[in-house]
Amino acid sequence: MSKLEELIDELCPNGVEYRTINSISERIVSGGTPKTSNRLYYGGEIPWLRTQEINFCDIYETSIYITEKGFQNSSVKWIPENCVIVAMYGATVGKVAINKIPLTTNQACCNIQLDSEIASYKYVFYCLSSQYEYIKSLGQGSQTNINSQIVKNLKIPVPPRPIQDEIVRILDNFTKLTDELIAELTTELTAREKQYEYYRDKMLACDKKIPMVKLKDIATDIYRGTGIKRDQVTSDGIPCVRYGEIYTTYNIWFDKCVSHTQIEYVSAPKYFEHGDILFAITGESIEDIAKSVAYVGNERCLAGGDIVVMKHKQNPKYLAYVLSTYEARWQKSKGRIKSKVVHSNVPSIENIEVPLPSLEVQERFVNVLDNFDSVCSELKIGLHDEIELRKKQYEFYRDALLTFAETGNIIAQTDRQTDRRDKCN
Repeated sequence: MSKLEELIDELCPNGVEYRTINSISERIVSGGTPKTSNRLYYGGEIPWLRTQEINFCDIYETSIYITEKGFQNSSVKWIPENCVIVAMYGATVGKVAINKIPLTTNQACCNIQLDSEIASYKYVFYCLSSQYEYIKSLGQGSQTNINSQIVKNLKIPVPPRPIQDEIVRILDNFTKLTDELIAELTTELTAREKQYEYYRDKMLACDKKIPMVKLKDIATDIYRGTGIKRDQVTSDGIPCVRYGEIYTTYNIWFDKCVSHTQIEYVSAPKYFEHGDILFAITGESIEDIAKSVAYVGNERCLAGGDIVVMKHKQNPKYLAYVLSTYEARWQKSKGRIKSKVVHSNVPSIENIEVPLPSLEVQERFVNVLDNFDSVCSELKIGLHDEIELRKKQYEFYRDALLTFAETGNIIAQTDRQTDRRDKCN
């Protein structure tokens, strides 16, 4: 029998009371402290937490510090350390964090100061983390926002403090081990990606025997696409590509579009066809700007705005591979236009130089790189799957530890773990 099981048998043999967050808290601050829009007040001494920084983590610092004059009223709602903070709006709604420093938050946070005699802040953090999907499902609106009343009414099992402390000890150790394992797997994944890039670049490196050409010299046509808004993407219709998908969805080449639209939505349609190279000329980083991909499908598709289409008579996969090398990416970055978003343009793309062997040699390069890419992709998929498996294993174990019979529902020692497992499924 484990120490936790001994504590449960001794301190709550008849089950555990489920209580609302409001009933175990000394103070709940919702709404935070709204700041002004004036950036002149940035760089102060008051840490101000935004919902996007809440991601099942400990908060030791914030990305924004503001002076007292930077808030819309002079009364800053300070939150003492070791509160449990729940994001109520936006992309992180339902996620939780613990602040390890006194701070204030934006209006989209619900900040819970617990009664330490009743509940451990770390125990409540783990409980609410395990309820993330359920909390998110309670939201309303396009971003599934929740409010402080929903948070206050959430129920969690509240066993005696010794049991909470033992669960926290177990989960802290398991969290540490899981994080270390995931970090090792992530490092391995990064190493494999770098290994692949090294050999690809080595193979496609400039050779004095292979002529260097500018893209404008091999392009038979080059032009920009036409804007397709997010709300104009439909489940069927004409296949299309929006520029963001070049970063998020497609790799070196693709043969089918994930998006479609209706022709009436596009005032001046621009098409791409088999073999064309697509460049995304708007992005968030210099390193990724003008990422390119080859289309090797057979349908006629629409190119969205901020996409440049290049037609040519070369091997499309070869061009896609050579345009993904470090040398080509460095040339793409030189054509950026400085602003909050990074941009490139047609003249910059036209002036990119690449080695261009004969079509026969291009084909041999593609055969080797396709095989190498396939092997590396299988390795990456395996590592991704292993990381996801470890995350699910952790979540299952955490949820099992935090599952109790309610008061009055006595369960035998041999059935307790089964009861927890059933509640997790």
